[in-house]
Amino acid sequence: MTFQSLSSNSQDYLKVIWDLQEWTHEPIQPAAIAKRTGMKPSTVSGALGRLVVSGLVQHAPYGAVTLTERGERYAVKMVRRHRLLELFLVNTLGYQWDEVHDEADSLEHAVSDMMIERIDVVLGHPTKDPHGDPIPGENGEMSEVHSVLLSDARQGSVVRIDRVNDEDPDLLRYLDSEGFGIGKDVRIGAISRYAASMSLSLVDGPEDAAPMALGVKAARQIRVVPLPSEDGGPSSESESGAPSNPGQ
Repeated sequence: MTFQSLSSNSQDYLKVIWDLQEWTHEPIQPAAIAKRTGMKPSTVSGALGRLVVSGLVQHAPYGAVTLTERGERYAVKMVRRHRLLELFLVNTLGYQWDEVHDEADSLEHAVSDMMIERIDVVLGHPTKDPHGDPIPGENGEMSEVHSVLLSDARQGSVVRIDRVNDEDPDLLRYLDSEGFGIGKDVRIGAISRYAASMSLSLVDGPEDAAPMALGVKAARQIRVVPLPSEDGGPSSESESGAPSNPGQ
């Protein structure tokens, strides 16, 4: 099966599986796909079965879902389309970063390969979309920096916002209203494990500015680059080797 012969529905499932793998790095279960797509488990099961027959997905009964080599190649092609379109909507048409996800979801199935490559040229072959996500090149390769989940950051450390999951426009609007955007340096204040929240302050913000409160669930949707700490210690749980269990 060629990429061009795939239905829009199949393209969406491949992209969703790839997106989930990118953010969690854990085995993807059909239930997670159903939650992301809003589809019934039986509908997801049927779609996965068709993708297995097409040689794009591997899925044993009650097991995890993985992309085959060809399935991953097709998924990355969809991711490239989606992220280039998001950036085009922001840079060229004046959309806000919380407005582009659904628009790109619709457009990515309608535009031709030629249009995508023209957009890539017009934008100067960008490497990141408006949310900091890496944009795959025409050959499928991506450049990524080492980043960790914000929820893993240590109290008192300083981190730089690298990526924000674009699935939740309310989170994007909240961050924007507080001035917390891609590339901003953030100091981690108090972390309440019982309240499952953390306090964040902009490094370059006013000294009298009130810190922003963020739930750990939302912090799991943000990836950050740990910056050198004043004491030379690790800036995140993952760097220290300690278990990561925020909110538990």
